[in-house]
Amino acid sequence: MPLPRHLFSVFAVTVAACGLASSVSAANPVKQHNSNAVWFENWTGLTNATLVVSSPDGKITTITAPSGTPVFQLSGAEVLDGIYRFELQAASDERVKIVNPIDNGRGDAQSDSHAKPFLMNGSFTVSRGVIITPEEISESDSN
Repeated sequence: MPLPRHLFSVFAVTVAACGLASSVSAANPVKQHNSNAVWFENWTGLTNATLVVSSPDGKITTITAPSGTPVFQLSGAEVLDGIYRFELQAASDERVKIVNPIDNGRGDAQSDSHAKPFLMNGSFTVSRGVIITPEEISESDSN
């Protein structure tokens, strides 16, 4: 018995959406750290990165990297314990159509598309002057 047309259409749309979702999520950097630095792995397809880090006292540090991953390093004497928050921005190798023609550049730089932006934010913890992985605390039922 053949499938009804509407079921085939639903199946086709679902397959197309899954394929689109997998191509969009191609760049998926993973935060890594050691005792005094934070960087990102799985950097394929990203360029022109800016990493903005806010320390517990509100001091903002900006690191740029035209290619490769930006690396934040704790400075030796002025390390504050607490939670540091970060925002990572980069250009992906995926192109998206420019919606407003006013933003398409001038002369030879004119284009109908631009690099799709990548954005990630998160935090890391510094304790006793080093970057740590906080322990996950879970409540247990001990009756």
